[in-house]
Amino acid sequence: MDRRRPSGQERNYLILDKFIERYRGRPGGLVRILFKAQELFGYLSPEVQTYVAEKTGLPASHIYGVATFYSRFITEPPGKYSIGVCTGTACYVKNAQAVLDRFQAALGVKEGETTPDGMFSLRTTRCVGACSLAPVVTVNDDMVGEVTPDKVADVIRRCREAEAEEETERVPERRRPERDERAAPPGP
Repeated sequence: MDRRRPSGQERNYLILDKFIERYRGRPGGLVRILFKAQELFGYLSPEVQTYVAEKTGLPASHIYGVATFYSRFITEPPGKYSIGVCTGTACYVKNAQAVLDRFQAALGVKEGETTPDGMFSLRTTRCVGACSLAPVVTVNDDMVGEVTPDKVADVIRRCREAEAEEETERVPERRRPERDERAAPPGP
């Protein structure tokens, strides 16, 4: 095992190694490599950034600079539900700032932060290409259009309901023991 790889994610590092070999030194290659790393690991942790630096031969400060320059890179562990409020021109003129303000108030976090329970991350995004639906909010990979400040609570509620449904599916249903019809009835 490569000692530069943190353990527990060996398969992801093997995939990343192949990707680095393919794009190292190519124009735009580092950005592609970092997007692949983020896809594999969920975000660009300091360990992943250091690994990419070592494998590409670039200074760690350069990797960090690129990772923090582009708003689409995530350098902190994201919440289970990553909420992005589009601040592109069409969304901005249709009151995206008020939508962002309402999310901040409802979740108790500022843009770029994650709730203490790790459930929600809030960020801004640039144009997501759905200008006719402005203002647009993304929840992980899903888009929600025509979001007004009054609809923010519904977006959060749907995430919480999905989480509760997942939680219910994870808890095994208790099986009642089958009753032997031949057994004597319980008690006197």
